[in-house]
Amino acid sequence: MSWLIALGLLLFAVAAVADTVMGPMRARAQLVALPYLGCAVGSGCLAAVGAHALTGHGSSVRLDLGTWLGFGPSNLAVDRLTALFWLLTFAVAAAACLTAAGWAPERLRERGPAAYAALILSAVAVVESADNAFLFLLAWEALTAGFYLLAGADRHRPDTAAASMTTFAFGKISGAALLIGLLLLASSSGSFTLAGFTHIPPGALHSTAWTLLVVAFAIKVGLVPVQVWMPRGYAAAPAGLRAVMAGVAVNAGFYGLWRTLDLLGSPPAWLALILLLLAAATALLGISHAAVQGRLERVIAYSSVENAGLICTGYAVALVGARLGEARLTAVGLLAATLQTTAHAIAKTMLFAGAASLEAAAQTGDLEQLRGMGRRLPWAATGVAIGSITLAGLPPTAGFVSEWYLLESLMQQFRLPHLPYALALAAAGALIALTAGFASVTFVRIVGMIVLGPRAEHHLRREPRHIDLGRPGRAGMVLLAVGGLAMAALTPLEIRVITTGLSGIIPAPVSRGALKSPWVTQPVYGDFSILSPSWLWVTMPLLFTAVLVILLVGASRGRALHVRRVPAWRSASGGVYGDDQYTPFGYANPARRILAGVLITRTRTTPLTSQTGASALYPAAGARPTVTGAVLGYSSDVVEIIETYLYRPFLRPLRALVQVVKRLQSGRLDAYLAYMLIALVAVLALVTALA
Repeated sequence: MSWLIALGLLLFAVAAVADTVMGPMRARAQLVALPYLGCAVGSGCLAAVGAHALTGHGSSVRLDLGTWLGFGPSNLAVDRLTALFWLLTFAVAAAACLTAAGWAPERLRERGPAAYAALILSAVAVVESADNAFLFLLAWEALTAGFYLLAGADRHRPDTAAASMTTFAFGKISGAALLIGLLLLASSSGSFTLAGFTHIPPGALHSTAWTLLVVAFAIKVGLVPVQVWMPRGYAAAPAGLRAVMAGVAVNAGFYGLWRTLDLLGSPPAWLALILLLLAAATALLGISHAAVQGRLERVIAYSSVENAGLICTGYAVALVGARLGEARLTAVGLLAATLQTTAHAIAKTMLFAGAASLEAAAQTGDLEQLRGMGRRLPWAATGVAIGSITLAGLPPTAGFVSEWYLLESLMQQFRLPHLPYALALAAAGALIALTAGFASVTFVRIVGMIVLGPRAEHHLRREPRHIDLGRPGRAGMVLLAVGGLAMAALTPLEIRVITTGLSGIIPAPVSRGALKSPWVTQPVYGDFSILSPSWLWVTMPLLFTAVLVILLVGASRGRALHVRRVPAWRSASGGVYGDDQYTPFGYANPARRILAGVLITRTRTTPLTSQTGASALYPAAGARPTVTGAVLGYSSDVVEIIETYLYRPFLRPLRALVQVVKRLQSGRLDAYLAYMLIALVAVLALVTALA
């Protein structure tokens, strides 16, 4: 299967070159889609390699790259953990590239974005399969470059430059932490081979490396307090390619966390507890911001922060289990995190792909302007609806299964022998429960207003452009929808696949304790509770049918269905139209008030129109006017507290430092070489001192 790996990477390269040199031929819409179709086929090749390796042939899947890097032999090795992430990442990537191929011909004629997407996919493939630390770091930096280029590719947005620079800055911080952590491990093991890091004994160096690697990967997945780049970077990228960043590339960060646990084993106790609490706080903060945003792309972007918190919460539970030597707790935490990763990848790709068509048709991402757009674009609306109910954690979707597993894993605190761990799990459980509730409110607003709501008045005045995914996009959306719903129905089968992929970290028999029977699941611990997602797909339609039959032929003899019909999302009273109906802002206002302790809001009123008349005290001509009526505009902005109070105070001194550093850019090559030598010596000295 090595040839299939090479073919997949070659297709990414060909797609990038084709997008770069196509030039004037981009006037033909069919040619615009070709690079994305090439990326889809390349992703399918790597997904097939992952599926093959999970069948038990993982040790034989290897692409030898030789020693040309200069840091020992390097290979792309597909063991079972890599196979699991390749299957997840590139199966979703193939569908995401198809949706981009359907969207791009109508909206994106510039050269470059497809090449940036191909660079990101190539970097993710190498990150998830590299067995050499230097190759891993090289691919990680390429991923940062791809994020930077894609975030700055939409030249029509006014905030593109700031968003791309923010994305790049946090990416470089992530790369610096990864560089120091890998150098520490390499200096201790005497090898750049990742497998050699497993022999490093516990101690200060082991704990320092653990911390640095977690910081590096936490930045990429968007954990508090380093999540501020994610809403900006995602929202600034071309709409049809946000799915590649949010649904595909982010999995490289989760893979890094999983691989760190695989290589380094038990983490420091304080790191596991801090990560658990930070992850739960990230989930609540992310969904709090998502619930009150006024633009669709920012709602989905902040939802990515929430999902990063949910996934990392499960991962932190696994770290607690590894620290305490509780294999079953480690298993249930990793299972919950991996199930959530799968649900997030599929649902987020559907959301961003569907939102891209809706925004293109309405020519805006404003929720007020998108009301009822789903009625004009049924394919895009279906993707948004399924993705929304999945991320809301509603049955019978995969999101419900993953969140159920996560909450069950947090309920195991009574089994822990030490009070700090039990308290941390209890606190995290409370935060995750709140997060789940607000997630439902958040995505009900999206489905109710955009997909099911009545058309806004401006839709009646202006016919929208019908960009409903296109044929390739519809094929990709069908793959995502069917795949996501099938995973919910076949969760026990999905768990078998996941336990095979995690067998290098947790023995498969322990993880398969999550199966009470072939089609009934439990949270690894027997007799704690059971769930059968497969039966949900049988019982829920039957219950719905039974209720419908009772209403039609029961005691009411059909009268229960004779109800007064009014447009959705308006008052139940007849004759309520226009400005009296619910708006996205008004629907989110109760959540904004409830979350006032988490969010800082700024509200202001602005006079829009007024009527004036003469006061009775000044009847003469030229008398002082008095306002007798006015129409006020009301707005409310949510303050990003992390950015405002943690990062902005450092902007002014940072800019001053940049002005000083600019003077060192003399343009002389010997000066730049001297700077590089000084930096290298400093890094080597630091690593030597810590070793």
